[in-house]
Amino acid sequence: MRQQPHGYRSDPSVPDFPDDRPVIVFDGECIFCSGWVRFMLRHDHKARYRYLTAQSPLGGALYRYYGLDDHNYESNILIEDGIARFKSDGSIRTLAGLGLPWSLINICRILPAALRDPLYDLVARNRYRIAGRRQTCMVPTAEERGRFIA
Repeated sequence: MRQQPHGYRSDPSVPDFPDDRPVIVFDGECIFCSGWVRFMLRHDHKARYRYLTAQSPLGGALYRYYGLDDHNYESNILIEDGIARFKSDGSIRTLAGLGLPWSLINICRILPAALRDPLYDLVARNRYRIAGRRQTCMVPTAEERGRFIA
């Protein structure tokens, strides 16, 4: 998918949001996905990333903007420098953004997405069976709240 950087800014259905730092849009009801965000919060010592649940009005608008199903969140979205990354590419870039030793994950980019994404899709389709589902979205702690976009 070819994108214009920050193209969502010109779409009136996407509310304005702070995108001066990378934003991770994730399924807040998925325990697996929330665990990923908890991992990121624990290891993102420079507070590089902001987080947004897909179930929020803004999260849903971004899913629709990118042509994704806004009720079946089978891909996290990494929005960095106004460009959205999906599936394995988004996950690899997100983890690499933490610096060493996590940036060593970039070696996986040697494999084409056509080989990486089927594994990503398999996990995404089965994420509720793997880890379960919450009745409500993940709630950040008071210390974490500033890193989330409402």
